[in-house]
Formats: sequence, structure tokens, C-alpha cells
Amino acid sequence: MRKIEIFMMVVFFGIIHSALAQDPSDDTFGKWQFRLRGIVVAPDESADIETIGGDASIATAVVPELDISYFFDENWSLELILATARHDVEAVGTTAGDLDLGRVWLLPPTLTGQYHFTGGNFVPYVGAGINLTFFYGVDEGPVADDVQYDTSLGFALQGGLDYMLNDKWFLNIDIKRLFLSTDVTVDATSALNATVDADVDINPWIIGFGVGIKL
Repeated sequence: MRKIEIFMMVVFFGIIHSALAQDPSDDTFGKWQFRLRGIVVAPDESADIETIGGDASIATAVVPELDISYFFDENWSLELILATARHDVEAVGTTAGDLDLGRVWLLPPTLTGQYHFTGGNFVPYVGAGINLTFFYGVDEGPVADDVQYDTSLGFALQGGLDYMLNDKWFLNIDIKRLFLSTDVTVDATSALNATVDADVDINPWIIGFGVGIKL
């Protein structure tokens, strides 16, 4: 995982450096772009659970997403992605059986540097970036007395396609992969007479479809 994180950081800052080095004198393109998507957040989860063993199961969520892009020129941009999703969480296959750990909201604002392949109505793009994930609104469920999730810094890869309907409006398909891990502490003193720590990899795939506008 450390090699992936270093590689992602190099790619992201390489994209930022290239974008900032572009000639900003040509301002005929729209500098701002807004998209509204419906997204499917599908965790590719795994966990190392101390004491009781087992693995994590995190439910898929479907939520709206807003993103805001700033274009340095026709090809290079920065995109800020904003969404929040609620997920059901279980510890499965533990020595105490399957444990319902309730629900948690994730807020992972993500900033990506993107390159857009212009030249027609179809505008594919690729990107890489970073995300900072906050966990809030925790519902501990019937087993735990308390569940705590650590805020996490992660990395993102992205690919997508804009289809221009006219000079301003377009349709969008987007796929992202977040490399996201968190440390979790479960206080289950009442049910299991134990406090359990876990290292959880969430690593969600995020698949979206939506509409956008250039300004």
C-alpha cells in the first residue's frame, strides 16, 4: 500500500505542475464547469480485526454528487468532488459470529488533477488526486457500545467521458477508485466484554452518470 500511495502522490503533483505550467493567455474556453451526478459507491472492503478475527462488510450506497472544475486551458483542470454517503457496516466471520455494527456516514471531499482529450463532441479525460475522508453520524447498532472511525487521507484515480450537447451543456459518465483506509475502534464491552481494534480498507469504486454545464 505504501508504494501505491507514493506513486499516486507523484502522479497527482505531476499533473498539478503540468497544469500550472500551461499558458493562461487563451481564455476562449469556459474556465468553470459544474456537474451533478447520481453515483453508486461500491466498497471493495477488507479488514484486519484484532482479537476476534473475521472481515468487514460495507454496503453499497447510491447518492447524489456535485463537482466543480476549474480549467487552466482546454486540456488541464482541477476538479473538487463533493458527496456524502451512508453505509451499513458488519464484521463477518468473527469468532463471535457476524456482528451488526450499525451505520456510518462518509464525507470524502476529493481533489483531482485532470487531462481532457479535446477534439469533438466526445471528450474523455483521466485524473488522479487526493481525498480526505471524514466519518460522522455513527449509529453503533445492537452489539457495540461505541464505534470510532479515524479521519483518513487517501488517493484517487479517475476516468470519464463528457458528451457535449452544445457549447454549454453536456452529459457525463465517470468512474473513480479511492484508495481509502481507516482505523476503527469498537467498544463492545456490554456484548463481548472486549474492545476491538481493526484496520479497515474501504477502497470504493464510485460510478456516476450526470449532466454538466460550462461557464
